Amino acid sequence: MINHIVLYPILVQLFFAIVLLFAWNSVRLQKSISIFGCIVSLALSIWLFITIWTKGTLTVQAGNWEAPFGITFVADIFAATLVLLTAISGLAVTIFSAGTILLSRFKFGFLPVFHFLLLGLNGAFLTGDIFNLYVWFEIIIISSFVLITLGGEKKQLEGAIKYFTLNILASMIFLTAIAVLYGLTGSLNMADLALKVAEIDNRGLVEITALLFLIGFGIKAAIFPLYFWLPASYHTPPPAVMAIFGGLLTKVGVYALIRVFTLIFVGEDFLETIILSIAGLTLFSGAVGALVQNNIVKVFSYLIICHIGFMILGLGLYTEAAIAGAVFYLIHDIVVKTNLFMVSGLIYRIKGTFSMRDLGRLYAHHPMFSLLMIIPLFSLIGIPPLSGFWPKLALITESFKIGNYWLIGAVLFATFITLFVIARMWSEVFWKDGPVLKRIPNFRYFRLLNKKQKLQMIVPMVFLAMVSLYIGFGAEHIQRLSSRIAQELMNNQLYIEAVLNK
Repeated sequence: MINHIVLYPILVQLFFAIVLLFAWNSVRLQKSISIFGCIVSLALSIWLFITIWTKGTLTVQAGNWEAPFGITFVADIFAATLVLLTAISGLAVTIFSAGTILLSRFKFGFLPVFHFLLLGLNGAFLTGDIFNLYVWFEIIIISSFVLITLGGEKKQLEGAIKYFTLNILASMIFLTAIAVLYGLTGSLNMADLALKVAEIDNRGLVEITALLFLIGFGIKAAIFPLYFWLPASYHTPPPAVMAIFGGLLTKVGVYALIRVFTLIFVGEDFLETIILSIAGLTLFSGAVGALVQNNIVKVFSYLIICHIGFMILGLGLYTEAAIAGAVFYLIHDIVVKTNLFMVSGLIYRIKGTFSMRDLGRLYAHHPMFSLLMIIPLFSLIGIPPLSGFWPKLALITESFKIGNYWLIGAVLFATFITLFVIARMWSEVFWKDGPVLKRIPNFRYFRLLNKKQKLQMIVPMVFLAMVSLYIGFGAEHIQRLSSRIAQELMNNQLYIEAVLNK
């Protein structure tokens, strides 16, 4: 029975999403149920993580059909870590949304759809079947599309069209890749695919199939040159939705890339060269995009793209230390990016704008809030000993070992541009004298919120800031976790044996 805890993170989100549908007419009850559901999910995720850490990989074969014939769910330490991070981010965002989302959006089903999104994320991390990974991706796309369009504002609809169009294209490419892979191997189970793909003599066909997966997952991960949908859509929904999108949605694509290219398509030098090139160009293009933006949300959107490059770089280097660095950066980035978009939401509530030209003197009026915002901003830059520093150091070290100095240059370029952009943002938003803004009629400025609503905005930011500080100052624990994940990913026989009992 212990194996069934693999399904609990999925089932608990499904349960609370359905329960919330029955509380449709009571927004206050919906908020309470959602927060309680996220607390339960966090507790179950911690239980799952501890169990996997002590007992090793657990699997569940749906309907008692033995792998590779049935639907398999697998919880290794990598999947368990991402399920835990999803629960942490989900709890923070649901509390934040309780104080920031408009009443009308709650009445149109924001919270049930939000839990369906978390359901899809957990399913994607825990599935051991490549076709069901596609199914979970579709649940994520449908839920996120509803969250983007909820409210029906013009900019939301424009952003949703761009978001949906590119992600549907990615799904079509992904489905085509699955069909080709099934035609080559006759299997959909990822552990079984790892064995059968290695035996295919026509390596050119395998590389083409791998490229299809790289394009499909690359669009979802927003790598170069497939990232244009992200800055065009992520700034359109409310900050609570931006937070879960910025923290987790692109990371599902990164997870899929790491999982597939360390398990199924292994040892292809041609692919490693392509991935390294894409990583460098993603770092460069994301950094340049952030450099020319004035809207703080668009700055953060381009920095998502830029920092995806660090994770892809670790995959391309394909050493145990580099994979560990990529995983460490993934852990850090989920927490920091979620918090940064909530920071942007707080700034908007205080000033009523996202434009850096119209902001200023935030530190003079709100010094404690400003000091709180330093933590995710400086963590993003990677100022030692905060969380962003350690994985960058690992990636630079591994690039130096193979003598690839242009990759070191790309990492340093992206880091210094991030430093410049955040320093400019701090100067523009927090230090300078800003213009006197016209008051927006019927806008719920932060000073007009009641104490409960203010706490609902501040508490999740403090929570994630503390998590970020732990990742930075407790880096030896995160490094130990990342190294174990990297060791298991590089030795994929452990995963195969756990699933197929071989």
